[in-house]
Amino acid sequence: MHAFVLIDGEPARVADLAIELAELDGVSEVYSVAGHADIVAVVRVRHHEELAEVVTRRISSLAGVVDTRTLIAFQAYSRHDLDAIWDLGSE
Repeated sequence: MHAFVLIDGEPARVADLAIELAELDGVSEVYSVAGHADIVAVVRVRHHEELAEVVTRRISSLAGVVDTRTLIAFQAYSRHDLDAIWDLGSE
């Protein structure tokens, strides 16, 4: 299961939060972003219950986290996968 967690942080803590988030179990990537959030954390877990643990207990408990919004991924698409589909049978 993959999820994208949009995180609003206290301005003085954003850089440190990104580092702390990257060290959490279940968080595979962290990006500092502009727009509707300060940070986006990519969470990868095997079970739905683990997602709740990562977001509500690990991420939300970090000092400086003001708000989180979680987007759960249903299906992944990548250009690499789409190119591979079109290459099938072309040899």
